[in-house]
Amino acid sequence: MLSQRTTAALRRAAAALTAAVLSLGLVTACGSDTEDEPAPASSAAGGVFPVTVEHFFGSTEVVKAPERVVSVGYTDDQHILAFGVKPVGMVDQYPNPPGQTPDVNTQWPWVKDLWGDTVPEVVMNNGDSGPNFEKIAALRPDLIIAVYSEIDQAAYDKLSKIAPTVGRTKTEAEPFSAPWQDNALHIAKALGQEEAGKAKIAAIQDKLDAAKKAHPEWADKTAVATSWYKDSVAPFTTTDVRGRLVTGIGFKGQTEIDKVAGGSFYTTLSPERIDLIDVDHIFVIADQADQDALKKFALFANLPAVKNGNVSYLLDSEGPAIGAAMSQGTLPSLPYAIDEIVKSVK
Repeated sequence: MLSQRTTAALRRAAAALTAAVLSLGLVTACGSDTEDEPAPASSAAGGVFPVTVEHFFGSTEVVKAPERVVSVGYTDDQHILAFGVKPVGMVDQYPNPPGQTPDVNTQWPWVKDLWGDTVPEVVMNNGDSGPNFEKIAALRPDLIIAVYSEIDQAAYDKLSKIAPTVGRTKTEAEPFSAPWQDNALHIAKALGQEEAGKAKIAAIQDKLDAAKKAHPEWADKTAVATSWYKDSVAPFTTTDVRGRLVTGIGFKGQTEIDKVAGGSFYTTLSPERIDLIDVDHIFVIADQADQDALKKFALFANLPAVKNGNVSYLLDSEGPAIGAAMSQGTLPSLPYAIDEIVKSVK
């Protein structure tokens, strides 16, 4: 079985792209009548404004540096943090272990220092049908970012009545399908920091290129990133951020998986198609219980790559959380992910 977070991610990708429906009157009332003081904010001071951002749902003008940003995308908060802005609201992407504080999503090695002591409000939990409009209104945002998000037109319309809202990239017909570079630059534009965004993206690309240069032997080898879902091997496509990292450091991707996935970011393999991960190197993204289950799966255990030790077992949300860093694919997480996956290849 996949970790809780990855299972939720797979569920949301397969679910209909709908948002929770609340009356606008209730949303507006909650925003104006709340007695709670909103959390402290940090602004995008230093950016270039005004700026107009074209996106899937239209265009949004950001007149001045936003001081209260709410992140509705699953990983948008991390891109926002990269530009020195601490969101006042965010999505709880990885479920926090019961009784554990602070929220694990603010404690990853690549964002802990960026969050500091800030405790953002959770405006949506992974697996919810949509954001909590009441909570978002109560936070009194001056910008809402919903880029790595499955919101539909109805949800966008509700959000944009609360504050200027930037949706996913203009050409992104299906949610979660844009390259990480596009998402990062899109958010940089919304924060008035397009040039800084380009520089950060270039620095990560330099890191990928350095890995390729240091390991020319990988160019002739095929690799896949996979997980374990509902007692099945569940590989990610070459267009998913995890697949892009595998090819980004120099391996060849297994494009046959893309055909089987039929437009999704992953697929589950029947026993007859285990040949799709019969490759030179396998990156397994799963927490310990799922890794143990996968290792007991005979068809996986008998693959040449497994027998020869050419497997990188990467914990998802546990321990160093390399899988989470790969899956999130953000400006803060990618440098960490690249370093760790390169080290994992024997």
